[in-house]
Amino acid sequence: MVESLAERNPTIDQLGGMLRDQTGTRLVDWVDHLAIDSKDNDHLRSELADVGYVAEAAVDEDTWRHELGLFPPVLIGAGRTGLAIRIDSVDDCLAALPAALGFCKCEEEDMLGQRGGQFRQVGLHTEDGVALWIVERHGYQGLVCPHSETQQIDAAARHLKLFQVRQREFDSVEESFQHAAKLFAAARDDLGTDWACDLFFIAEREYWRGRNHAARVQYQRQNRLGLGWANHDHHTYRSSRRAFQQLISTLEQMGFICRERFYAGQEAGWGAQVLEQPECRVVIFADVDLSPEEVAGDFAHEPLAEREELGTVGLWCELHGEAFLQAGMHHLECQFDFDAARAQLAAAGIETLTPFTDFPHLRQAFTRGETWVVDSRRVDRLLAEERITQEEADRFRRDGAIGSHLEILERNDGYKGFNQTGISEIITRTDPRRITAH
Repeated sequence: MVESLAERNPTIDQLGGMLRDQTGTRLVDWVDHLAIDSKDNDHLRSELADVGYVAEAAVDEDTWRHELGLFPPVLIGAGRTGLAIRIDSVDDCLAALPAALGFCKCEEEDMLGQRGGQFRQVGLHTEDGVALWIVERHGYQGLVCPHSETQQIDAAARHLKLFQVRQREFDSVEESFQHAAKLFAAARDDLGTDWACDLFFIAEREYWRGRNHAARVQYQRQNRLGLGWANHDHHTYRSSRRAFQQLISTLEQMGFICRERFYAGQEAGWGAQVLEQPECRVVIFADVDLSPEEVAGDFAHEPLAEREELGTVGLWCELHGEAFLQAGMHHLECQFDFDAARAQLAAAGIETLTPFTDFPHLRQAFTRGETWVVDSRRVDRLLAEERITQEEADRFRRDGAIGSHLEILERNDGYKGFNQTGISEIITRTDPRRITAH
């Protein structure tokens, strides 16, 4: 469908080439939705049903969604035909993309939504009846433009700023989580859960980007076209055992639903809970040290007792702090053209590690980790508790420890899952005790 639309409107094909050559990404991964109005819409509905699409109930328009794979929704018979790409900010995109594509202004008669609101859609270019749109969303996945009240728009800007400057460290982890929850509750009361959640994770990505050089390089590459991080796939948070239940509880208050769980086996010693916020299109991979006995239970909601031995995830948290708090995310994984992104980042001086997943449907690799300075008080405490050796303490003080990564990912065939074996391998390879900082 994308290819047929690009044949009729060559600007879409031109955009695909620019995305590949300038950002190492693929057009198909930026597609927000397709709109088709043909002479035989009934045949199209039949084709969509044959490949697993389902008509969405209780909406004003004929919208079809695929619930089992990563495929864009399709709007049928709404009097328009075209392709919309998702971007972070309409204003940023309009300042960059039209000129890059060779035209000076967008089509003002094809604008929906309010600046600063929950949804904006702007037409960039139409040819042979096929439009190219850009779409900005904030916790809203519908295709019918909602109205945002002026006071909500003002509140959204205010709460985003509060999320961006939130205090991340108090005297205890409990107080730190309580503060984050209080900030979120205030935003939720003004905006609703989904809009508030979207703004919270804009701030989270900004905080992580400030602590990762590879992220800043790739973000600049993508934002030359005004795209932002709208190609994000999932956000990874590392958690100590004592804080894991608080982390999950806080995320569930933000509208996240627990999806699949991972356990890498007794030798690896860690597990993960995958969570998803459907309206925000945010997926979280929450890592924690686990034993074989604990994975049989509901480790996301049952308290995890402290233990003397630190696994890979626990040590990272002891050295840097909780990922949800002072440390920031361990990594953000975005969708790319895998080979193009790795080659282009290498040319920009950013090395990627050996891929830990290389299947036809899923390819994954970390950039070389960002080294963070470790607070000497953390090292002293770990040494006094005999949880690290003197040699490790000396190395952490001298060299710091790996803190964060950007992850390069390519998904094919609509696959939305993860490779448990590959993830186990890369977790082990990024253990601070095994890495000499660069």
